[in-house]
Amino acid sequence: MASGILAFGKLKIAAAVLGVVVALLVGAVALGAVGAPTVEGVDNRFGDVTDETTIIHTDLVVNNPNPIDIQLGNTTINYTVGMNGVPIAEGNRTGVDLEQGNSTLAFQTAMDNEQIPPWWRTHVENGERTVVTINATVQTSILGERQFDITQEREVETDLIGQFNSEETRPVNADDPPPVMSNPVLYVNRTSADWGTVTREETPIDMAFQLYNPQTFPYTISELGYEITMNGVLVGEGQTEDIAAIPPGATETVRTDAAIINGNLDEWWVTHLQNDQRTQLKIEFYAVVSGEELVSDVRVPLDELTYRETIETDIFGNKNASTAPNGSQSTPTPTPSDGTPTPATTPTPTDDGVLETPTPVTEEPATESETATPTETDDGIGI
Repeated sequence: MASGILAFGKLKIAAAVLGVVVALLVGAVALGAVGAPTVEGVDNRFGDVTDETTIIHTDLVVNNPNPIDIQLGNTTINYTVGMNGVPIAEGNRTGVDLEQGNSTLAFQTAMDNEQIPPWWRTHVENGERTVVTINATVQTSILGERQFDITQEREVETDLIGQFNSEETRPVNADDPPPVMSNPVLYVNRTSADWGTVTREETPIDMAFQLYNPQTFPYTISELGYEITMNGVLVGEGQTEDIAAIPPGATETVRTDAAIINGNLDEWWVTHLQNDQRTQLKIEFYAVVSGEELVSDVRVPLDELTYRETIETDIFGNKNASTAPNGSQSTPTPTPSDGTPTPATTPTPTDDGVLETPTPVTEEPATESETATPTETDDGIGI
């Protein structure tokens, strides 16, 4: 009986102590003495890539401004990564233990490579510009249903076909011209290219060639063919037939509608990452010349028009980060403006991995708003 009374007394004391702790915590929150955790930085890098998926490693630097370690059982951390609004990675974690100062939380997601064609369409439609957006949020119910956000944006640009526009005169020779013809078979005086209207299936390239006929008889360019490769991956091929008759000593503008097949771009993406975010774009042409003076059609490789362009990208802005002693790349951990928390160890990426001429990362200040506690989900959701 005495032991029961003693146990009951201990429970009352424990409840009273708990009540005091809760009251102190609420008071501390009201006075600003207890701080809520915030996301101080986000770092992404590409990992292993296969024909189907691309691994994306994400490190969130979360700051605990309090002088003690905290366990956040009712706190959820969410993050999303998108390119021109096309999601490529997202994940979350509920229940986080944070040491004093900065802690680095590692996430891993698998992006479906079939996301690359939709992104590519937005990239071309946006003038070969991509905005990489990273959003990270800490939501906690412990400190008054608060939400703390951080957003990073990085702009990436390319110029895939701009250099095709040229007014350079280039002679075109046939490998084995017929007796009635002499090399050069024709001259190309001007070339131009513009993107057409992108669809879900293909990316058109509207091309024009100003051709000069130096022969003494008229002929017809009865076929103009092309082949487009990116890192050796065939992404487009075709030909235009019966397109231009050129009198002797005259010029004509020949047009062809080339196209990149968007469904082939996920295969190209794999090579792009495996080649350290570099791509060799190559477009090759040939022409078929027909005429009454010719016994048979003459196929002319337009080697002088072969277009080559190197595309180099740095999507997450850390490809040229400093090299650690073990040869891996590393980036500094961001430090919050208030206080001097202990910096976290920067994780070592496994593989640094869509475009160049980037602008500096802009980081919006953390904002605070009220929100409901989210439902717990799995850590790392593949797209």
